[in-house]
Amino acid sequence: MTTEPKVALVVGAGDYLGGAVARRFAREGYAICATRRRGKGLDDLVRQIEAEGGRARGFYSDARKEDEVAALFETIEREVGPLGVVVFNVGGNVRFGIRETTTRVYTKVWEMACLAGFLVGREAARRMAPRGRGTILFTGATASVRGGVGYAAFAGAKHGLRALAQSMARELGPEGIHVAHVVIDGPIDTASTRELFPQWFEERPADGVLQPDDIAEIYWNLHAQPRSAWTHEVDVRPYVEPW
Repeated sequence: MTTEPKVALVVGAGDYLGGAVARRFAREGYAICATRRRGKGLDDLVRQIEAEGGRARGFYSDARKEDEVAALFETIEREVGPLGVVVFNVGGNVRFGIRETTTRVYTKVWEMACLAGFLVGREAARRMAPRGRGTILFTGATASVRGGVGYAAFAGAKHGLRALAQSMARELGPEGIHVAHVVIDGPIDTASTRELFPQWFEERPADGVLQPDDIAEIYWNLHAQPRSAWTHEVDVRPYVEPW
């Protein structure tokens, strides 16, 4: 058994899925390091976790910036403890027709949803590999496996993130590091989803939209799997979702 502290990093700890994942791991005794690029929600998340008896620390960091990602990992390992779990949960979901998609839009989406995943995954691997253990989880989307009208930028980035996760799993699995990719195939119950797609909540039953806490349970289950039966990819969707 190890006496090292249990530390989990959630990159993209927003108000919904990222925050739910952070709270779920905190309930298992993990010290949570949660990041956002900007905004004020981190303080609320830290207070929520601490109110439930957990430990958490917030960091503002841009996952697209190599120096900021490296500094983040160095700070956590020095001041909090060795990372056992890293979750990459950055989105970038925008919709533009291909003729209206500018180079700037395409590049920004790729940076958020793909390049940032590479930077976070690489820094996690560099720390975990010498220890021979660890879990790295990537959040995917329907666009990870299927392009759609208006989603050329998002699908390109998410396809790339999925390929990254596959390559990392093949390379790092034999070294004791569990790499998994979660395809979120359906709407998540968020304030923006309710505003943009009110019909989903009018037409569907209460449990017909993905709940952040329920998805977070999947992330915990992936981490808790025995190494003799690791899952690399899992897709989650409401039971009423067409697919």
